[in-house]
Amino acid sequence: MKLDRLIWGILLLFIGGVLLLENFGVIEFYWRNVWHFWPVFLIIAGLNILFNRNNSQAGSMVSIGVLVITLGFLFFKGQQEPDRNSWWGNRLKNDVDINIDDNDNDDNDGDTSYNQLNLSEPFSAIDNAKKAILNISGGGISFNLDGETNDLIKADVKKRHGEFSLTKQTTDSATVLTFKMGNKKNRWNFNDGGNDVDFKLNKAPNWDIIMKLGAGEADFDFAEYKVRTFRFDGGAASLDIKMGDLLPIADVVVKSGVADVKIQIPSTSGCRIRTKTGLSAKDFEGFEKLSDGVYETSNYKSSTKKIFINLDGGLSNFEVSRY
Repeated sequence: MKLDRLIWGILLLFIGGVLLLENFGVIEFYWRNVWHFWPVFLIIAGLNILFNRNNSQAGSMVSIGVLVITLGFLFFKGQQEPDRNSWWGNRLKNDVDINIDDNDNDDNDGDTSYNQLNLSEPFSAIDNAKKAILNISGGGISFNLDGETNDLIKADVKKRHGEFSLTKQTTDSATVLTFKMGNKKNRWNFNDGGNDVDFKLNKAPNWDIIMKLGAGEADFDFAEYKVRTFRFDGGAASLDIKMGDLLPIADVVVKSGVADVKIQIPSTSGCRIRTKTGLSAKDFEGFEKLSDGVYETSNYKSSTKKIFINLDGGLSNFEVSRY
């Protein structure tokens, strides 16, 4: 048997076994714990290419051994409950005993855990007549939607590294907001943990949200917001979003490499899912499969409100459920 086919077989057995154990309640597996180890699979692919070219039986055994040991480690790591406050886990919390005074945002008294940064853009009458476009980009960040604001947008940042900016531009048809993380040189500073960003949005405008996340997590509850479009382009990421039914049509587009994606949609809206997901796991509760890669809710044709979901991923976990 060719080495590449054997490796893919072992990977599929591992993913299928974990999903089966999860479905039967034998284990609780946190996929977000293992996504940031995805470069290991690039190493294994490189070993596979080298040993296939040399037809080395010993080399093939080494490649398979590395894969089995890696999957064993990931199986152990995935069963550890993640720290919600940081994408990068509990390392900082376990190593250092830090007391944080919420009322003191300065780097005083040797407290270097994080700096508090508050960014905002005011809401004006002209903003209400236009759609609002929010562009988000960064890496090593945990994003959260933390309620509404009388401003157009507020961003409360717990900054451990990097620089952040929020800008606003106005066109004839839209108000364009750009939130981004700069200082790429320090973006992958794992030792200090990730950055945390809590957004607050105004509920009046119709929102188009476009997000590019290299690695990190995002938890957005849009149930009470008029989100017309949500587009996500991520690498090793965890995404959890909840859509509402305040608009007649909404689009959700997700492109991911190695990601854990959970999407909730209201049962009052008809929904169609189109997928191009490679080896990704899919769980679409309450949907009927029409053809390869196409799924619909039973009320899709009759509902006056519709949500269209497009999923494109390599080795990801996609879940769509109704509430």
